Amino acid sequence: MTKIPFLRPNLVKREEFSQYFSEIEESRIYSNYGPINTRFESRVLNEYFDNIGAVTTVNNATIGLMLAISKCKRSKGKYALMPSFTFAATPLAAMWCGLEPYFIDIYSDDWCMNKELLSDLLKRLGDQIAIVIPYATFGTNLDLRYYREIHESGIPVVVDAAASFGTMGDKGKGHFGKNFPGIVVFSFHATKSFGIGEGGLLYSANIKLIRKIRQAANFGFSIERESTLQGLNGKMSEYSAAIALSTLKVFPQKLKTRMKIHQWYLEKLNQKKLLEKGWHVQKTNGKIAYQFMPALCPEGQSNIDFIQRLANKKIEARTYFSPACHQQSQFKSCPHTSLFVTENLSKRIISLPLWEEMDLNHVIFVIEGICD
Repeated sequence: MTKIPFLRPNLVKREEFSQYFSEIEESRIYSNYGPINTRFESRVLNEYFDNIGAVTTVNNATIGLMLAISKCKRSKGKYALMPSFTFAATPLAAMWCGLEPYFIDIYSDDWCMNKELLSDLLKRLGDQIAIVIPYATFGTNLDLRYYREIHESGIPVVVDAAASFGTMGDKGKGHFGKNFPGIVVFSFHATKSFGIGEGGLLYSANIKLIRKIRQAANFGFSIERESTLQGLNGKMSEYSAAIALSTLKVFPQKLKTRMKIHQWYLEKLNQKKLLEKGWHVQKTNGKIAYQFMPALCPEGQSNIDFIQRLANKKIEARTYFSPACHQQSQFKSCPHTSLFVTENLSKRIISLPLWEEMDLNHVIFVIEGICD
Protein backbone atom coordinates (compact mmCIF):
# COMPACT_ATOMS: atom_id res chain seq x y z
CA MET A 1 0.00 0.00 0.00
CA THR A 2 1.31 3.46 -0.93
CA LYS A 3 2.24 5.53 2.11
CA ILE A 4 2.40 8.82 0.20
CA PRO A 5 0.36 8.94 -3.03
CA PHE A 6 1.44 11.18 -5.88
CA LEU A 7 -1.81 13.15 -6.00
CA ARG A 8 -4.78 13.09 -3.68
CA PRO A 9 -7.57 15.24 -5.17
CA ASN A 10 -9.41 17.34 -2.59
CA LEU A 11 -12.66 18.52 -4.14
CA VAL A 12 -15.22 20.51 -2.17
CA LYS A 13 -17.47 18.36 -0.03
CA ARG A 14 -21.14 17.67 -0.70
CA GLU A 15 -22.41 20.10 1.91
CA GLU A 16 -20.65 22.93 0.08
CA PHE A 17 -22.53 22.43 -3.19
CA SER A 18 -25.78 20.72 -2.08
CA GLN A 19 -27.65 24.04 -2.17
CA TYR A 20 -26.82 24.38 -5.86
CA PHE A 21 -27.97 20.83 -6.53
CA SER A 22 -31.30 21.78 -4.97
CA GLU A 23 -31.49 24.74 -7.36
CA ILE A 24 -30.84 22.39 -10.28
CA GLU A 25 -33.64 20.08 -9.16
CA GLU A 26 -36.00 23.02 -8.82
CA SER A 27 -35.12 24.64 -12.16
CA ARG A 28 -34.76 21.33 -14.04
CA ILE A 29 -32.03 22.94 -16.09
CA TYR A 30 -29.12 20.50 -16.24
CA SER A 31 -26.90 21.84 -19.03
CA ASN A 32 -26.96 24.26 -22.01
CA TYR A 33 -25.22 27.14 -20.20
CA GLY A 34 -27.70 27.15 -17.34
CA PRO A 35 -28.01 29.70 -14.52
CA ILE A 36 -25.37 28.16 -12.23
CA ASN A 37 -22.87 27.92 -15.07
CA THR A 38 -23.65 31.55 -15.96
CA ARG A 39 -23.05 32.62 -12.34
CA PHE A 40 -19.74 30.78 -12.27
CA GLU A 41 -18.56 32.36 -15.53
CA SER A 42 -19.59 35.82 -14.37
CA ARG A 43 -17.70 35.49 -11.09
CA VAL A 44 -14.55 34.14 -12.76
CA LEU A 45 -14.52 36.96 -15.30
CA ASN A 46 -15.00 39.54 -12.55
CA GLU A 47 -12.75 38.11 -9.83
CA TYR A 48 -9.89 36.74 -11.95
CA PHE A 49 -9.92 38.79 -15.16
CA ASP A 50 -11.27 42.17 -13.96
CA ASN A 51 -14.19 41.90 -16.40
CA ILE A 52 -11.81 42.21 -19.34
CA GLY A 53 -12.77 40.01 -22.30
CA ALA A 54 -14.93 36.92 -21.92
CA VAL A 55 -14.89 33.31 -20.71
CA THR A 56 -16.77 30.15 -21.54
CA THR A 57 -16.78 26.81 -19.76
CA VAL A 58 -16.25 23.45 -21.46
CA ASN A 59 -16.82 19.88 -20.35
CA ASN A 60 -13.07 19.18 -20.44
CA ALA A 61 -9.92 21.02 -21.45
CA THR A 62 -9.09 18.74 -24.39
CA ILE A 63 -12.42 19.60 -25.99
CA GLY A 64 -11.56 23.21 -25.15
CA LEU A 65 -8.30 22.94 -27.06
CA MET A 66 -10.07 21.36 -30.03
CA LEU A 67 -12.69 24.11 -30.10
CA ALA A 68 -10.09 26.86 -29.77
CA ILE A 69 -7.80 25.43 -32.45
CA SER A 70 -10.62 24.73 -34.88
CA LYS A 71 -12.03 28.25 -34.63
CA CYS A 72 -8.69 30.06 -34.67
CA LYS A 73 -6.50 28.14 -37.13
CA ARG A 74 -5.58 29.56 -40.51
CA SER A 75 -7.51 27.60 -43.11
CA LYS A 76 -4.59 27.08 -45.50
CA GLY A 77 -2.06 26.11 -42.82
CA LYS A 78 -1.07 22.54 -41.98
CA TYR A 79 1.22 22.80 -38.96
CA ALA A 80 0.46 23.37 -35.29
CA LEU A 81 3.68 24.57 -33.64
CA MET A 82 4.09 23.42 -30.03
CA PRO A 83 6.64 22.00 -27.58
CA SER A 84 7.13 18.26 -27.36
CA PHE A 85 7.47 18.67 -23.59
CA THR A 86 3.72 18.74 -22.96
CA PHE A 87 0.81 16.42 -22.33
CA ALA A 88 -0.46 14.29 -25.23
CA ALA A 89 -3.75 16.21 -25.27
CA THR A 90 -2.03 19.15 -26.97
CA PRO A 91 -0.88 17.39 -30.17
CA LEU A 92 -3.96 15.15 -30.17
CA ALA A 93 -6.25 18.19 -30.16
CA ALA A 94 -4.35 19.59 -33.15
CA MET A 95 -4.68 16.28 -34.98
CA TRP A 96 -8.41 16.17 -34.37
CA CYS A 97 -8.54 19.57 -36.05
CA GLY A 98 -6.80 18.19 -39.15
CA LEU A 99 -3.37 19.63 -38.35
CA GLU A 100 0.10 18.12 -38.02
CA PRO A 101 2.01 18.83 -34.80
CA TYR A 102 5.44 20.38 -35.34
CA PHE A 103 7.49 19.97 -32.17
CA ILE A 104 9.88 22.63 -30.88
CA ASP A 105 12.54 22.36 -28.19
CA ILE A 106 12.32 24.12 -24.82
CA TYR A 107 14.56 26.23 -22.61
CA SER A 108 16.56 24.45 -19.93
CA ASP A 109 15.53 26.85 -17.14
CA ASP A 110 11.77 27.49 -17.38
CA TRP A 111 11.01 24.40 -19.54
CA CYS A 112 8.85 26.43 -21.94
CA MET A 113 9.02 26.58 -25.74
CA ASN A 114 12.22 28.04 -27.22
CA LYS A 115 11.25 31.38 -28.80
CA GLU A 116 14.34 31.57 -31.03
CA LEU A 117 13.56 28.21 -32.62
CA LEU A 118 9.92 29.21 -32.93
CA SER A 119 10.85 32.52 -34.57
CA ASP A 120 13.01 30.71 -37.10
CA LEU A 121 10.14 28.37 -37.99
CA LEU A 122 7.73 31.26 -38.36
CA LYS A 123 10.01 32.66 -41.07
CA ARG A 124 10.76 29.34 -42.78
CA LEU A 125 7.30 27.79 -42.78
CA GLY A 126 5.31 30.97 -43.42
CA ASP A 127 1.77 30.26 -44.61
CA GLN A 128 2.12 26.56 -43.77
CA ILE A 129 1.64 27.48 -40.12
CA ALA A 130 -1.98 27.14 -39.03
CA ILE A 131 -1.53 27.96 -35.35
CA VAL A 132 0.98 28.29 -32.50
CA ILE A 133 0.25 26.47 -29.23
CA PRO A 134 2.64 27.34 -26.38
CA TYR A 135 2.35 25.37 -23.17
CA ALA A 136 2.54 27.07 -19.77
CA THR A 137 4.63 24.26 -18.33
CA PHE A 138 3.29 22.89 -15.04
CA GLY A 139 1.13 25.98 -14.48
CA THR A 140 3.93 28.51 -14.80
CA ASN A 141 3.32 32.21 -15.38
CA LEU A 142 4.50 32.13 -19.01
CA ASP A 143 5.37 35.58 -20.40
CA LEU A 144 2.81 36.07 -23.16
CA ARG A 145 4.15 39.33 -24.66
CA TYR A 146 5.97 37.51 -27.48
CA TYR A 147 2.90 35.40 -28.22
CA ARG A 148 0.73 38.51 -28.30
CA GLU A 149 2.99 39.86 -31.05
CA ILE A 150 2.65 36.61 -32.99
CA HIS A 151 -1.14 36.61 -32.64
CA GLU A 152 -1.45 40.23 -33.66
CA SER A 153 0.75 39.56 -36.71
CA GLY A 154 -1.95 37.26 -38.04
CA ILE A 155 -0.77 33.86 -36.79
CA PRO A 156 -3.31 32.71 -34.17
CA VAL A 157 -2.11 31.61 -30.74
CA VAL A 158 -3.91 29.22 -28.40
CA VAL A 159 -2.19 28.81 -25.02
CA ASP A 160 -2.38 25.44 -23.33
CA ALA A 161 -2.58 26.61 -19.72
CA ALA A 162 -4.04 23.40 -18.32
CA ALA A 163 -2.58 23.82 -14.82
CA SER A 164 -2.42 27.63 -14.69
CA PHE A 165 -5.82 28.59 -13.32
CA GLY A 166 -5.01 30.54 -10.17
CA THR A 167 -1.51 31.51 -11.31
CA MET A 168 -0.85 35.22 -10.81
CA GLY A 169 1.72 37.56 -12.31
CA ASP A 170 4.30 39.59 -10.42
CA LYS A 171 3.63 43.09 -9.07
CA GLY A 172 -0.12 43.19 -9.44
CA LYS A 173 -0.20 42.09 -13.09
CA GLY A 174 -3.24 39.98 -12.35
CA HIS A 175 -4.26 36.50 -13.37
CA PHE A 176 -2.34 34.58 -15.99
CA GLY A 177 -3.63 35.30 -19.49
CA LYS A 178 -5.61 38.42 -18.59
CA ASN A 179 -6.08 40.67 -21.64
CA PHE A 180 -4.51 38.14 -24.02
CA PRO A 181 -6.11 38.48 -27.49
CA GLY A 182 -5.76 34.79 -28.39
CA ILE A 183 -7.29 31.90 -26.45
CA VAL A 184 -6.10 30.58 -23.09
CA VAL A 185 -7.34 27.10 -22.15
CA PHE A 186 -7.51 25.99 -18.49
CA SER A 187 -8.27 22.53 -17.11
CA PHE A 188 -10.48 21.81 -14.10
CA HIS A 189 -9.65 18.10 -13.97
CA ALA A 190 -9.75 16.61 -10.47
CA THR A 191 -5.95 16.50 -10.30
CA LYS A 192 -5.56 20.23 -11.00
CA SER A 193 -5.37 22.88 -8.27
CA PHE A 194 -8.84 24.06 -9.27
CA GLY A 195 -10.28 20.58 -9.52
CA ILE A 196 -13.98 19.89 -9.99
CA GLY A 197 -13.81 16.35 -11.38
CA GLU A 198 -13.82 17.19 -15.07
CA GLY A 199 -14.18 20.49 -16.90
CA GLY A 200 -12.35 23.49 -18.26
CA LEU A 201 -12.47 27.17 -19.11
CA LEU A 202 -11.51 29.25 -22.14
CA TYR A 203 -10.56 32.92 -21.79
CA SER A 204 -9.83 35.65 -24.32
CA ALA A 205 -9.81 39.42 -24.44
CA ASN A 206 -11.55 38.93 -27.79
CA ILE A 207 -15.23 38.69 -26.83
CA LYS A 208 -16.39 37.83 -30.36
CA LEU A 209 -13.98 34.90 -30.51
CA ILE A 210 -15.27 33.47 -27.23
CA ARG A 211 -18.85 33.83 -28.49
CA LYS A 212 -17.92 31.91 -31.63
CA ILE A 213 -16.33 29.12 -29.61
CA ARG A 214 -19.30 29.05 -27.25
CA GLN A 215 -21.61 28.59 -30.22
CA ALA A 216 -19.38 25.81 -31.59
CA ALA A 217 -19.53 24.05 -28.21
CA ASN A 218 -23.32 23.92 -28.59
CA PHE A 219 -23.43 22.10 -31.95
CA GLY A 220 -22.84 25.37 -33.81
CA PHE A 221 -26.41 26.46 -33.06
CA SER A 222 -27.46 30.02 -33.82
CA ILE A 223 -30.16 31.78 -31.79
CA GLU A 224 -32.68 30.14 -34.13
CA ARG A 225 -31.33 26.67 -33.18
CA GLU A 226 -29.86 26.21 -36.63
CA SER A 227 -26.37 24.75 -36.92
CA THR A 228 -24.47 27.44 -38.80
CA LEU A 229 -20.87 26.40 -38.12
CA GLN A 230 -18.98 23.20 -37.36
CA GLY A 231 -19.58 22.33 -33.74
CA LEU A 232 -19.81 19.60 -31.14
CA ASN A 233 -21.13 19.15 -27.62
CA GLY A 234 -18.59 20.84 -25.36
CA LYS A 235 -20.92 22.22 -22.69
CA MET A 236 -20.32 21.91 -18.96
CA SER A 237 -23.20 20.40 -16.98
CA GLU A 238 -24.92 22.37 -14.23
CA TYR A 239 -23.69 19.79 -11.72
CA SER A 240 -20.06 20.44 -12.64
CA ALA A 241 -20.73 24.18 -12.61
CA ALA A 242 -22.16 23.85 -9.09
CA ILE A 243 -18.94 22.22 -7.87
CA ALA A 244 -16.93 24.90 -9.67
CA LEU A 245 -18.97 27.71 -8.11
CA SER A 246 -18.47 26.18 -4.66
CA THR A 247 -14.74 25.80 -5.28
CA LEU A 248 -14.33 29.54 -5.82
CA LYS A 249 -14.97 30.08 -2.10
CA VAL A 250 -12.14 27.82 -0.94
CA PHE A 251 -9.73 28.26 -3.84
CA PRO A 252 -7.62 31.11 -2.34
CA GLN A 253 -6.85 28.94 0.69
CA LYS A 254 -6.09 25.94 -1.52
CA LEU A 255 -3.55 28.04 -3.42
CA LYS A 256 -1.90 29.25 -0.20
CA THR A 257 -1.61 25.66 1.04
CA ARG A 258 -0.07 24.47 -2.22
CA MET A 259 2.43 27.33 -2.26
CA LYS A 260 3.39 26.56 1.35
CA ILE A 261 4.05 22.89 0.53
CA HIS A 262 6.10 23.91 -2.50
CA GLN A 263 8.14 26.22 -0.28
CA TRP A 264 8.76 23.34 2.14
CA TYR A 265 10.16 21.34 -0.75
CA LEU A 266 12.52 24.15 -1.69
CA GLU A 267 13.69 24.53 1.90
CA LYS A 268 14.38 20.80 2.30
CA LEU A 269 16.13 20.57 -1.07
CA ASN A 270 18.41 23.37 0.11
CA GLN A 271 18.94 21.87 3.57
CA LYS A 272 20.02 18.59 2.01
CA LYS A 273 22.22 20.59 -0.42
CA LEU A 274 20.61 18.74 -3.33
CA LEU A 275 20.55 21.88 -5.50
CA GLU A 276 24.31 22.10 -5.00
CA LYS A 277 24.62 18.46 -6.06
CA GLY A 278 23.04 18.89 -9.47
CA TRP A 279 19.32 18.85 -8.78
CA HIS A 280 17.30 21.60 -10.49
CA VAL A 281 13.86 23.13 -10.09
CA GLN A 282 11.87 25.08 -12.65
CA LYS A 283 12.56 28.80 -13.00
CA THR A 284 9.29 30.64 -12.40
CA ASN A 285 7.96 34.06 -11.50
CA GLY A 286 4.72 35.20 -9.93
CA LYS A 287 2.50 33.01 -7.77
CA ILE A 288 2.01 29.54 -9.23
CA ALA A 289 -0.99 27.24 -8.77
CA TYR A 290 1.23 24.23 -8.07
CA GLN A 291 -0.25 20.90 -9.15
CA PHE A 292 2.77 18.86 -8.04
CA MET A 293 6.48 19.42 -7.33
CA PRO A 294 8.60 18.98 -10.50
CA ALA A 295 12.39 18.63 -10.26
CA LEU A 296 15.32 17.40 -12.35
CA CYS A 297 17.73 14.82 -11.01
CA PRO A 298 21.44 15.43 -11.71
CA GLU A 299 22.96 15.04 -15.18
CA GLY A 300 23.94 11.47 -15.94
CA GLN A 301 21.39 10.01 -13.55
CA SER A 302 18.02 8.52 -14.48
CA ASN A 303 14.63 9.58 -13.17
CA ILE A 304 13.52 5.93 -13.33
CA ASP A 305 16.08 5.01 -10.67
CA PHE A 306 14.72 7.68 -8.32
CA ILE A 307 11.12 6.69 -9.03
CA GLN A 308 11.98 3.15 -8.00
CA ARG A 309 13.91 4.36 -4.96
CA LEU A 310 10.84 6.31 -3.82
CA ALA A 311 8.54 3.37 -4.59
CA ASN A 312 10.65 1.21 -2.28
CA LYS A 313 9.74 3.70 0.44
CA LYS A 314 6.05 3.50 -0.61
CA ILE A 315 6.20 6.99 -2.10
CA GLU A 316 4.44 7.45 -5.42
CA ALA A 317 6.04 9.80 -7.98
CA ARG A 318 5.62 10.38 -11.72
CA THR A 319 7.71 11.42 -14.73
CA TYR A 320 5.76 14.19 -16.48
CA PHE A 321 6.74 14.39 -19.34
CA SER A 322 8.76 11.29 -19.95
CA PRO A 323 8.46 10.14 -22.63
CA ALA A 324 8.00 13.49 -24.32
CA CYS A 325 5.38 13.65 -27.06
CA HIS A 326 7.79 13.09 -29.97
CA GLN A 327 8.96 9.88 -28.28
CA GLN A 328 5.45 8.41 -28.19
CA SER A 329 4.32 6.14 -31.03
CA GLN A 330 1.38 8.33 -32.04
CA PHE A 331 3.67 11.30 -32.76
CA LYS A 332 7.00 9.79 -33.86
CA SER A 333 6.47 10.75 -37.50
CA CYS A 334 5.76 14.40 -36.72
CA PRO A 335 8.36 16.99 -37.81
CA HIS A 336 10.44 18.70 -35.16
CA THR A 337 13.42 20.90 -34.46
CA SER A 338 16.43 19.59 -32.61
CA LEU A 339 15.05 18.43 -29.25
CA PHE A 340 18.26 18.15 -27.25
CA VAL A 341 16.93 19.95 -24.14
CA THR A 342 13.61 18.14 -24.25
CA GLU A 343 15.29 14.74 -24.42
CA ASN A 344 17.71 15.66 -21.66
CA LEU A 345 14.89 16.78 -19.37
CA SER A 346 12.72 13.78 -20.18
CA LYS A 347 15.46 11.51 -18.79
CA ARG A 348 15.72 13.52 -15.59
CA ILE A 349 12.26 14.91 -14.78
CA ILE A 350 10.61 13.72 -11.58
CA SER A 351 7.19 14.87 -10.37
CA LEU A 352 7.01 14.63 -6.59
CA PRO A 353 3.81 14.38 -4.52
CA LEU A 354 1.97 17.58 -3.67
CA TRP A 355 -1.54 17.55 -2.25
CA GLU A 356 -3.27 19.81 0.21
CA GLU A 357 -3.31 17.51 3.24
CA MET A 358 0.45 17.01 3.13
CA ASP A 359 2.37 18.27 6.14
CA LEU A 360 6.04 19.07 6.63
CA ASN A 361 6.82 15.51 7.74
CA HIS A 362 5.48 14.17 4.45
CA VAL A 363 7.81 16.49 2.53
CA ILE A 364 10.79 15.52 4.71
CA PHE A 365 10.03 11.84 4.12
CA VAL A 366 9.92 12.36 0.33
CA ILE A 367 13.21 14.28 0.27
CA GLU A 368 14.89 11.70 2.46
CA GLY A 369 13.59 9.04 0.06
CA ILE A 370 15.49 10.78 -2.74
CA CYS A 371 18.65 10.95 -0.68
CA ASP A 372 18.71 7.34 0.51
